[in-house]
Amino acid sequence: MKNIILTGDRPTGKLHIGHYVGSLKGRVELQNSGKFDKSYIMIADAQALTDNFANPEKVRANVTEVALDYLACGIDPQKSTVFVQSHVAELTELTFYYMNLVTLARLERNPTVKAEIKQKGFGASLPMGFLTYPVSQTADITAFKATCVPVGEDQLPMLEQAREIVRSFNGLYGETLVEPKALLPENKSCLRLPGTDGMAKMSKSLGNCIYLSDSADEIKRKVMSMYTDPNHLKVTDPGNTSENPTFIYLDAFSSDEHFQKYLPEYANLAEMKAHYERGGLGDMKVKKFLNAVMQETLEPIRARREELEKDIPAIWEMLKKGSEEAKAVAGETLAEVKKAMKIDYFAE
Repeated sequence: MKNIILTGDRPTGKLHIGHYVGSLKGRVELQNSGKFDKSYIMIADAQALTDNFANPEKVRANVTEVALDYLACGIDPQKSTVFVQSHVAELTELTFYYMNLVTLARLERNPTVKAEIKQKGFGASLPMGFLTYPVSQTADITAFKATCVPVGEDQLPMLEQAREIVRSFNGLYGETLVEPKALLPENKSCLRLPGTDGMAKMSKSLGNCIYLSDSADEIKRKVMSMYTDPNHLKVTDPGNTSENPTFIYLDAFSSDEHFQKYLPEYANLAEMKAHYERGGLGDMKVKKFLNAVMQETLEPIRARREELEKDIPAIWEMLKKGSEEAKAVAGETLAEVKKAMKIDYFAE
């Protein structure tokens, strides 16, 4: 059996450094690792419409933005198939069939769905499309016979529900679908980054994100105004590093080489943390170092993105080609599903 990856993002805004640390960087490494036979990366515009149905222009505009971010970070269309979800109609048909294999009660118990419903404040106005997101995700995964799905720990309930649906289908109709496994980040720095304001999550509406496309000046402004330890009022005060966004970002982005280049008085981050925790290290010094690290990391991504923006028609052509390839593969799976369900009435 081939080793296949499926992953993707909802196009509701430009991608930020949380996306980069949490998934994009890892995707590029997996793509280039040679360990996988195929990599599919989906721009999940149909899923984005479940809670943006009244604002399709937002979703449409951000399809381009997400594609630019992908390519700028190193996603290679020669190695990964990048496609647009809504242009693979087979995924919708698979979703419809899979809906019969899961109950409303089970969907409502999904911890990830429950948390997102509460966060978005739907109440009685919950769209059915949003509630059935795990079923749609199962269609996406199984259509390409993905064996591995890179996810964060918060998405594990979604993948487990997909595995349940696969087992139910195979139990009823015979071994047809591939049951996927989770591919978790190997290092804790790949967990979700907090916002620059110290909030648990980066959010465009809160204005607490550093975007991959931000200018050097924007990055510096955001870093230098970041939330730190509120009890670290004086340089001499002992400070907290575990819940301090500046140090969480350094965990995710800095290396010993960065210290050698920009702050050689410390051998590594552990030494810097120890100094901050015992007192005697000011927040501004930490932020200046973080800014240097972020500028070095994001400058080549931004430069590549600016070059790609000069030829948007080429981006759309890449997405069209990828969507056509994805459609063909999903069509083969759909035919197998209909045969297993004995509804391939007109097959030869």
